[in-house]
Amino acid sequence: MAITTYDHDPGATTAADVAWVDMSKYHRFAVLLIRAGQGAPGSGDIDAFQILANSESDGSGSDVVIKTHAIGSQPDAAVDFLYLECSWDEVAAASGATDTRYVSASVQAATGTDEFVVAYILADPRYGAADLTTDQIA
Repeated sequence: MAITTYDHDPGATTAADVAWVDMSKYHRFAVLLIRAGQGAPGSGDIDAFQILANSESDGSGSDVVIKTHAIGSQPDAAVDFLYLECSWDEVAAASGATDTRYVSASVQAATGTDEFVVAYILADPRYGAADLTTDQIA
């Protein structure tokens, strides 16, 4: 398993990709989307939350939507989060190509001042490995 967190501050109300990661060595990809904290600027509302796939490592190719969150209730409390996950098989089926191996969360915030913490979890490695998750210290 490999876990990475991101400070997602898009500064806009248009959909913004969080970070593109290579899923080819894993069977599963999950995303936790958490509001940056109580008292954080903005409304904390989310207009759209998706998992995208792309054949280019920087997302410059054509995006393929793998999953879309229905967002029934907004994550507006300190411990609220939204969660999406997909499998390698879903990416391959949705894209129709084996070279579509990069995935990213895409978040559309309700206001340009909304901030989020996003955690990526790549799980079920295709090949045995150790120390897939590294410390992240700013």
